[in-house]
Amino acid sequence: QGSQKRSNSTPETPRPKRAPASRSPYGLFSPGSFSPSVTPSQKYSSRGGRGEVVASFGSAQGPAWSGCGGCAVKLFGRPEQNLTKPYKFMFQKALDVRQALAGRVEELGEVLRRHHGLDGFTSTAFPAQEPVTVLGQIACDGNGKLNTKSVLLVGDREHSGGAQVPLDLSELPEYSLFPGQVVALEGTNSTGRRMVVSKLYEVTP
Repeated sequence: QGSQKRSNSTPETPRPKRAPASRSPYGLFSPGSFSPSVTPSQKYSSRGGRGEVVASFGSAQGPAWSGCGGCAVKLFGRPEQNLTKPYKFMFQKALDVRQALAGRVEELGEVLRRHHGLDGFTSTAFPAQEPVTVLGQIACDGNGKLNTKSVLLVGDREHSGGAQVPLDLSELPEYSLFPGQVVALEGTNSTGRRMVVSKLYEVTP
């Protein structure tokens, strides 16, 4: 017969005790403790009036609809601007989206020029000692929130070729900007690396 070894229990090396399952912290906060029964209660399964209408508005029940005929659909605008075939939403190519956004910036820039009586727009990449007017979209220099030190202007495609320039808004008395906003700015860009804005032209309704 082989000898069985008994583990010695001393104050220095106490014998491990197994805690009962009911007092385990994993059992107290397990999903089963919050929902011990998977099947619905008797009160829920024996309810009455299932599928019955308890409230209604109006006296017509199930009206029948029929067309009168003679209706025709007419597309307005140029054919290339209208949808003539189905397409998958949000499956557009990046270049097509960029061209659409650039065209929208040019349209809003023309609205700004006529509304505020501006002469024309200059590139954001060229250094300018005198005040110049530029057109573009407000952007952020990172993934964080837009603040006074992270505002960029992405120039339009026609005049700036999409060149970016940081903006210094300290000389403006008040402003309210958001990423993607189309604006026209007047200011100086002496070094070509930062534009000090003196006037802000926004699209107004």
